[in-house]
Amino acid sequence: MAQYNVAPLEKLVEQFERMPGIGHKSAQRLAYYVLNLSQPQARELADAVIEAHTKIRYCSRCCNLTDRELCPVCANPARDHELICVVETPRDAAAVENTREYKGVYHVLHGSISPLNGVGPDDLTIKQLLSRIGSAEAREVIMATNPTVEGDATALYISKLLKPMGVKVTRLAYGIPVGGDLEYADEYTLAKALEGRNEI
Repeated sequence: MAQYNVAPLEKLVEQFERMPGIGHKSAQRLAYYVLNLSQPQARELADAVIEAHTKIRYCSRCCNLTDRELCPVCANPARDHELICVVETPRDAAAVENTREYKGVYHVLHGSISPLNGVGPDDLTIKQLLSRIGSAEAREVIMATNPTVEGDATALYISKLLKPMGVKVTRLAYGIPVGGDLEYADEYTLAKALEGRNEI
């Protein structure tokens, strides 16, 4: 039986399949959705992707995503700049922010230490964190890395670097399931985890 292939459609499906959590069927649905857009809608979608790619960069202080020099959290003088919450990804920072309980600032590592995956401390923004703490007052650093082997190893590694600097280092309490990701935790669980954090 002859296979019906339309090269541009197949290419579009392949691009969607590269996205995390998108299988072949979902990629096909997204591709057909895009094809059913009007020309102006398709252009608007393409422009939004290109604009996000060209305008979004890392905050010069916390390494979170922003379209300015400083992200809105770092630029806000009302936030507690002596309290730094260290997270693995920008999605994790957004998850903590959604609790509406946290009033400090963030530092985004962009991953966790994972020797098996070839990710070492130098591949993360640990140097920027140390430099940031060395040049400004910080009374507490909350290690909010994911409760996984890699997340725990990263938290322990950073805490050992920070202890000689005289900074209190705490870890989120385990209200979050072990092996889970912060971005999937509900606001209540995250809020309770923040309240019950422990020094490490």
